Amino acid sequence: MKLLKILLSSFLVLLILFGILYYNRLLLLRYSLGWITDIRYPREPNHPVPWQVGPNLPQKNLKVRPPNIIVIMADDLGFNDVTTYGGGYADLGVPTPNIDSIAKEGVRFDSGYSGSAVCTVSRAALLTGRYPSRFGVEFTPTPGALARVGADLYADPNRLYPVIIDKEKAEKSKSFNELGMPTSEITIAEVLKARGYHSVHIGKWHLGSTESMRPNKQGFDETLFMESGLYLPVEDPNVYNSKQDFDPIDQFLWPNMRFGVSYNGGKWFEPSKYLTDYFTEEAVKVIETNKHRPFFLFLAHWAVHTPLQASKEDYDVLHHIKDHRKRVYLSMIRSLDRSVGKILASLKKEGLDENTILIFTSDNGAPNYIGLPDVNLPYRGWKLTFFQGGIRVPYVAKWPGHIKPGTKYKNAITNIDILPTVASAAGASLPEDRPIDGDNLLPYLKGQKIQKPRPLIWSDGYYQTVQSDGWKLIQTERPKKKWLFHLDTDPLEKNNVVSLSPDTLEKLEKILVNYNKQMPKPLWPSFIEFPVSIDKTLDQKQEPEDEYSYWVN
Repeated sequence: MKLLKILLSSFLVLLILFGILYYNRLLLLRYSLGWITDIRYPREPNHPVPWQVGPNLPQKNLKVRPPNIIVIMADDLGFNDVTTYGGGYADLGVPTPNIDSIAKEGVRFDSGYSGSAVCTVSRAALLTGRYPSRFGVEFTPTPGALARVGADLYADPNRLYPVIIDKEKAEKSKSFNELGMPTSEITIAEVLKARGYHSVHIGKWHLGSTESMRPNKQGFDETLFMESGLYLPVEDPNVYNSKQDFDPIDQFLWPNMRFGVSYNGGKWFEPSKYLTDYFTEEAVKVIETNKHRPFFLFLAHWAVHTPLQASKEDYDVLHHIKDHRKRVYLSMIRSLDRSVGKILASLKKEGLDENTILIFTSDNGAPNYIGLPDVNLPYRGWKLTFFQGGIRVPYVAKWPGHIKPGTKYKNAITNIDILPTVASAAGASLPEDRPIDGDNLLPYLKGQKIQKPRPLIWSDGYYQTVQSDGWKLIQTERPKKKWLFHLDTDPLEKNNVVSLSPDTLEKLEKILVNYNKQMPKPLWPSFIEFPVSIDKTLDQKQEPEDEYSYWVN
C-alpha cells in the first residue's frame, strides 16, 4: 500500500511537471537555442587571432603585382542609410563620409542591386557570380526552433495575415548549420588562388556552418567566423540595446544570440570589444600582415542587422536624437562608416591604396521589422520583398588608375557581376565547366565598351522578379498577384500597369519560364512563409487595402 502511494505521488508529480513544461513550451523553445549553444560551445575569453604572416618584403617573382581586393558587405543596410545618394541622416549628425568617399574616388552604381532580398542567397550570388538557384540555394536557412514557435509568436489578432508553417517539413529539415552553399561551387577565393592570392573572411558567413561548408573549405585561407549575433553581451556597460516588442523575430533573437567568434574552426571565444569595431581592427591587422602579397579580404559585417545594439561611444555622441530606437540604429550606421574609414586609412598607411579594388555594398535592403519607416527611401518595400526597397542597395567601388573618380554608372548591376569583374582585374580565369551569370564590368567602367541590356532575375520559390529593358515584373502565388512597373517612367513603383501592357507582361513571363526550366530543385524545402507589408513597418496597423507579399523560407 505504501509503495502504491509512492508510485501514485510520483506519477502525479511527473504529470504536474509535464503540464508545467507543456504550458511553457513556447518559452522553452524560445530559449532552447541559447541554452544549447552555451552547453555545446562554451566561450573562451578573448585572445589574439593568430593571423598568418605574409612575406616581410615584396615578392620578387611578381613582375606586376595584381591588385588587392576588398569586399565590404554590410548587413540589412538600407538605400537611405547612407548619404552617398543624397539621402541619409546628415541632418541628424550621421553622414557617411567614408562610404561616400569611395564613390567620389571611384564609381557610384546608381542601379546597384543585391543578389536577393535576403542574406544567404545574396551572399551566394556574390561569391560565385551565379544565380544561386543554379545550385539549389533558393531559401535562407531558418533555425528549426524559430519555425516551431514562429506561428505562435506571430499569433496577434491585429495581424491580417498569418505566418504559415509546414511543421512536418520543419521537423524533417536538416539542422540550421547543415544548410548552405555546396562545396562544389567555385568562389571568388578559389578563382583567385591560382593567381597567388591569400584570402581571408571576417564576419558573417551564413552559407553553412558544418566543417565542410565553412570558408576554409570554400577557398579562404583564414576565417574569423561570427558564430552568433550579439555585438556585446546584453548587460555590458558599454552597450545600449533596443528591443522591439512588436517583432517576433526580435523576441527570438535576444534570448538566443551569443557574443562569440572562432578562428579557422577553433573554439569559440569572445571578441575584445563592440563587434563592428572588433571586426574592423582585425581587418586592419590582415591588411598589415599581408601587405607584401596580393590578398582578398571579404569583410562581412553584421552591422546593421538586429538585434539593435549600439556602442556607448556612438550612442553618447548622438544625445540630440530623442527616439531611442533610431538613436541606436544611427549609432550602428556611424560605427559602420567609421569601419570603412579605418580600412581606407590602413590601405593608405601601408602604401596599398593605389593598387587595391575596394567594393562596398549591402546584402539586401533594410527590414520593416525594426520599425523605422525611412530606411529605404525613396523606394517602396523592405528586406524580404522584391520591390526596390528590398533589393536596391548602396553599391560603390574604387580602383585608382582604372576607374575614373566620380563615375556614376547608370546601368543595372548586381552581386553576380562581382566575381567576373575582380577575376578579370586579377588576371584570373573563370570556371569553364558551369554558367557564370554575371558580367565583367571593367570594360564598361573604363569606357571601352557599352554594356548590352540584359534581364536580371531574383527568385524565392513561387515569388519571382525579372527586370528587362526598363520594365519589372513581380509575381507571386500568395497573394496570387502580378505587379508590372515601367521603371524608366516609374522608378518608385507606384503604378502597377499589369492590365495595360499585355505584350510586355507576356515577354517577361517567358523570361521567367525559361529561367525556371534551367534550375534544379532547391537543396532544402521551404517550411515557413512570412507576410510582409510593402508600405508599412511591422509596428504599423495593417489595413485590408494595404499591399503585401509573402516571403518563402
